[in-house]
Amino acid sequence: MLKSLMLGAAALVALAVGPNGAQAQGNAICYNCPPQWADWASQLRAIKADLGITVPSDNKNSGQSLAALIAEKASPVADVVYLGGSVGIQAKAAGVIEPYKPAGWDKIPAGMKDADGAWFAIHSGTLGFFVNTKALGGKPVPKSWADLLKPEYSGMVGYLDPTSAAVGYVGAVAVNLALGGDYGSFDRAIAWFKDLARNQPIVPKQTSYARVLSGEIPILLDYDFNAYRAKFTDKAPVEFVIPAEGSVSVPYVMGLVRNGPNPANGRKVLDYVLSDKGQALWGNAFMRPVLAGALSAEMAAKFLPAADYARVRPVDLTAMAQAEKAFVTRYQSEVR
Repeated sequence: MLKSLMLGAAALVALAVGPNGAQAQGNAICYNCPPQWADWASQLRAIKADLGITVPSDNKNSGQSLAALIAEKASPVADVVYLGGSVGIQAKAAGVIEPYKPAGWDKIPAGMKDADGAWFAIHSGTLGFFVNTKALGGKPVPKSWADLLKPEYSGMVGYLDPTSAAVGYVGAVAVNLALGGDYGSFDRAIAWFKDLARNQPIVPKQTSYARVLSGEIPILLDYDFNAYRAKFTDKAPVEFVIPAEGSVSVPYVMGLVRNGPNPANGRKVLDYVLSDKGQALWGNAFMRPVLAGALSAEMAAKFLPAADYARVRPVDLTAMAQAEKAFVTRYQSEVR
């Protein structure tokens, strides 16, 4: 995997330097900014239009991005990085991001930013079931974690690899807490994944939005913002379900890569994603922006009712980060 990450990094470097190897102007490299995830496509277009800074899209997930930053620590390629919240804590501990408090910092709630400025939330999402109802072939829409274990959904359930993708690990945390576990023991989640294995789940590593829309993955453990985008923007036959037993909401964060090649542009990008326009773009893509008031009433009306979100609890980012290594070890030895 490391070799492929380095090849991907080389491709990004090629976009950031001129034909004579000179540093290009107006570029910034972002790791984990996939155009199909959280509508990064619109955000990157707006950054180009408003700042004149070109940010190539990048399809790494959070774990792959952290691995690449660590591998490239002596000669960084990226300028900024986007990560699942608990991975931001790991990135700080690994020494690959440096403190920067962007414009709008003081408006970010205390629990949504690192006190030193190493990372800060830009938006959050709720984990649930992203369901292509047409691809179910007449089967009922599952409403609970227990439902996904039923034989009728064999070969229909997908989740991103929890050993590398942040949303995959969030799914493990969600089912574990919903079924009565806690951050100190993932017994409930491991047992659930073992049971699900009998249903031959689909376990990709990268974002799988298109695979749900095509019906290849009828049911994906994913965030509300992707499901709402599919339903309201792409007009797909999609429903989002917050399971009856409960789920979690989690922030996604960004940070400035330590010793990145374009630090000034990297800071401008981080300022932009917290600007009024940047936050409005996240809201228009069905995320909950981190700054209060950035989600319009029109967009909020497209979310599930408040009664459904009452089953959702925010994650404890520090506890998640501390528990991840032990969970990954157990998942690799007992499930995969």
